Formats: sequence, C-alpha cells, structure tokens
Amino acid sequence: IGSLSEHAAFTSSKVTFLLDATLGMINIEQNATIKIFSVMAVVLMPPTLIASIYGMNFQHMPELDWVLGYPWALLLMVICAIVPYIYFKRRGWL
Repeated sequence: IGSLSEHAAFTSSKVTFLLDATLGMINIEQNATIKIFSVMAVVLMPPTLIASIYGMNFQHMPELDWVLGYPWALLLMVICAIVPYIYFKRRGWL
C-alpha cells in the first residue's frame, strides 16, 4: 500500500507538472498574439488620427486649398505607419 501511495503521489506531481507546462505554452502563444495586435494598433493609430483630423468639416483649413494637400496627407499617413513598424522591427518585437 505504501508503494501505491508513493506511485500515486509521483503520478499526481507528474500530471501537475504537465498541466503547468501546457498552460505555460498556451500563455506564451497568447502573449505572442496579443503582441501582434498591440503593434498593429500602434502602427495604425497615427494614420487614423491624421485621417480623422482631415475628415472634419471645417471651412478654414489651409491644407485644403493646397494642390498637393491630398498627396501630402497620404504620404504623412504612410510615413507615420512605417516609422513605428521599423522601430518595432529593429527592437525585435516583430
């Protein structure tokens, strides 16, 4: 009976270890997924802000009278999306 009790305790500790290892692996995968979502949110935030500012219906916005106002706004959005992407890529977060 003593040997069965020891075997049951050993098996229980082994199952607990495997459960902890499995939960750890799941946690690591979830963290990687959340990291990607966070980086994408940060990358897309500046273009969204710029688009929302230019989407306001004000009558006195000097950029609206510029011939290159629209291409300038698009270029600014692209640059503001690329800069954080490059930063995250260099830091090894992607």
